[in-house]
Amino acid sequence: METLIVVVIIFGLLVSIHEFGHLLIAKRSGILCREFAIGFGPKIFAVKKRETVYTLRLLPIGGYVRMAGEDPEIVEIKSGQSVGLYFGKSGQVRRIATNHLENYPDARFLTVEHCDLEKDLFITGYEEEDGPLVRYDIEREASYVVDNQDYQIAPLDRQFSSKPLLARFLTIFAGPFMNLLLAVVIFIIYFSIQGVPSDAPRLGKMIDGYPAQEAGLHENDKVLQIDNQKMNSWNDIMHYISERPKEQMTFTIERDGKLHHIDVVSSQRKAGNGMQGVIGVYGPTRHSVLASVEGGVTQTYYWIKMELYGLKMLATGGFNLDQLAGPVGIYHATGQVVSQGLLLVLNWTAFLSVNLAVINLLPLPALDGGRLMFLLIELLRGKPVEPQKEAFVHFIGFAFLMLLMILVTWNDIQNLFLR
Repeated sequence: METLIVVVIIFGLLVSIHEFGHLLIAKRSGILCREFAIGFGPKIFAVKKRETVYTLRLLPIGGYVRMAGEDPEIVEIKSGQSVGLYFGKSGQVRRIATNHLENYPDARFLTVEHCDLEKDLFITGYEEEDGPLVRYDIEREASYVVDNQDYQIAPLDRQFSSKPLLARFLTIFAGPFMNLLLAVVIFIIYFSIQGVPSDAPRLGKMIDGYPAQEAGLHENDKVLQIDNQKMNSWNDIMHYISERPKEQMTFTIERDGKLHHIDVVSSQRKAGNGMQGVIGVYGPTRHSVLASVEGGVTQTYYWIKMELYGLKMLATGGFNLDQLAGPVGIYHATGQVVSQGLLLVLNWTAFLSVNLAVINLLPLPALDGGRLMFLLIELLRGKPVEPQKEAFVHFIGFAFLMLLMILVTWNDIQNLFLR
């Protein structure tokens, strides 16, 4: 149960931050955002704030921000259609009922001649069969009603597709960027608690019951020499010890301004085809705000490089489902991490956030990287790809990703439970 709670929290955090990036830049660009959703499928919870509905949905496999102009508008009011009109204080139309008109007896009914909800924002038609043609202006924030559900209209200048290319690019890129930023913040918190690894020739925390503690070495001892060999870094210390399993070594250390000579007999552990020496001491760490910020940035950069290297090996070394992990595999790995404490959970969450960002930036249909690819094509061509063609490519890509997720999930189940 503990693992499930942690998985839900991590998933919710990563997806919420990702989609919030899209939402934030979209709103700052003036794009109408109809829905901010965590998950897919049926709604579990929904609340409307201003012009955006915030929803929690049943299937925890992602999220989305539904922006006006990305997909065809929900309804098209056609000539000859009967509608019900409600007017605001300005005398302009503020609400248009499009069906089930019997539910709106107090509306002003109109047989539509023409309706423009995007450019000039007006509606014309006949209130009586033999009456004159009338014309009404429509408020910019008016809504139309479909099946008793209100939807705000989206004037052309509030649609995603009408925005400058740079604004659209930044809106899409903001999702993965927020995941990278989240990773940096989490790593900063992690290093603020754990300390930032240092290569100084000093000793870190002692492990109970191991030779270093039993011999009398202390945390923060400065190691000057081991067996008269000068130590310039923590890496020098570890390298020297690892090559001497079950050997006695004499440490020359500086503690509180005084020199001490301490004999330590290493233990050993298996490493590859042989054994290596260990004395049970962690590496030194630094504790400062600046060091934690530096560690957060460098650790995020490190995992970006490792993700890209892994993708390169996946592409060039032959595809194998065992190289991927789906929801079941991630759940199992999270359970192992949870059992090892909060610090590793923080580390794992930051890693997953980097992973989500890098994967989403791949130039594959249905991913943010695929959408950015179409924007780059538009930049090179000087005009956008036809919306129907782009939508078809993304649909095929989404179907492929869903199939891949099913295969990977089944492979995870076999590896964890059936073998």
